[in-house]
Amino acid sequence: MKGKAIIFCAPSGSGKTTIVKHLLDKYSNLGFSISACTRDKRGRNEENGKDYYFLTIHDFKERIDNEEFVEWQEVYPGAYYGTLKTEIERLWAEGKNVIFDVDVQGGVNLKNYFGDAALAIYVKVPSMEELERRLRGRGTDSEDSISRRLYKMKFEMEFQNRFDVILLNDDIDTSWQKAEELYESFVKDELKIDKKPLEV
Repeated sequence: MKGKAIIFCAPSGSGKTTIVKHLLDKYSNLGFSISACTRDKRGRNEENGKDYYFLTIHDFKERIDNEEFVEWQEVYPGAYYGTLKTEIERLWAEGKNVIFDVDVQGGVNLKNYFGDAALAIYVKVPSMEELERRLRGRGTDSEDSISRRLYKMKFEMEFQNRFDVILLNDDIDTSWQKAEELYESFVKDELKIDKKPLEV
């Protein structure tokens, strides 16, 4: 059985993960696509097969050669991330639609792969200043990491018009409601997407 794919993309700190978690809590017919990566686990809380599939660089490259990924990329030098085909098949076999929480380039690649079976949503922050405030508020990033993420955001914003929907996240409760409406109308085939992104 083939289901649908809901793709959430945004720069780090935009709130996309909070929106994705809200939708997963609300809809039992949604399943989260667990990404594969080559980075180390962060702290004791992250689990293989729950947060990510943690692979060695050698194993990751071998899977690239075997065409086991829907999409993959080297996000930073030596840091590979990707979506395994087996992960999508697993969720669809359970009768679920797949929801993705990926970066912008991954989202564009996924939309190209799934075509009309996917709804690609770009979560936009009100401003660069707001994003910087959120990143600093998390207290998990170094100055170097924050600087790198802000630089990446400027680059990623250039891709927003390649998505179906641009969701402005300036109030999380409103964003949750908008995300619910988008998901429900997309699943019912009632959402009309023109060539330009729908801004909500």
